[in-house]
Amino acid sequence: MMIHEITSKVGRYKARRRIGRGPGSGHGKTSGRGHKGAGSRSGAKRRAYFEGGQMTWARRMPKRGFTNAQFRTEYHVVNLKSLEDRFAEGDSVTAESLAKVGLIRDTKKPVKVLGEGDLTKKLDVTATKLSKSAEAKIKAAGGSVTLVEKKKWTRAAGKPAKPAAEAKPEAEKSSSEE
Repeated sequence: MMIHEITSKVGRYKARRRIGRGPGSGHGKTSGRGHKGAGSRSGAKRRAYFEGGQMTWARRMPKRGFTNAQFRTEYHVVNLKSLEDRFAEGDSVTAESLAKVGLIRDTKKPVKVLGEGDLTKKLDVTATKLSKSAEAKIKAAGGSVTLVEKKKWTRAAGKPAKPAAEAKPEAEKSSSEE
């Protein structure tokens, strides 16, 4: 009999190891768990990064410097050639209109317009950021550019900062109470 002649039913699955079935099985007595220790007990688990008591990889690596990765701003990037293809003369380009035509996925992230490609149509572009070349090409085509201010992040539970007009100075509060 050759290996390719085995039927799919006979050779498809390997039989599971039956542990705790006596000394003749080779997996009796301690059932492959060894003697004593946490690994021999029921409910024992090992953390994914556990290395047998050796100092773990994450703790062996040197930690130097500073990273700003969790606070960086990620933008939806749109090029002028895409605007040329998807928008008509005189259209208003906003985050909502970009999402509607499928150039960006959603309006949660800020939008940055880059100057790759040529623009021949007059468009009113509203974005968080524009490259200098994109701004020049939009104005050269007769369009207008409007910058939208990005919401500021504060440490207080990651909420946007309150405008200065809402915050009342302490001196005014104390004088009005008297």
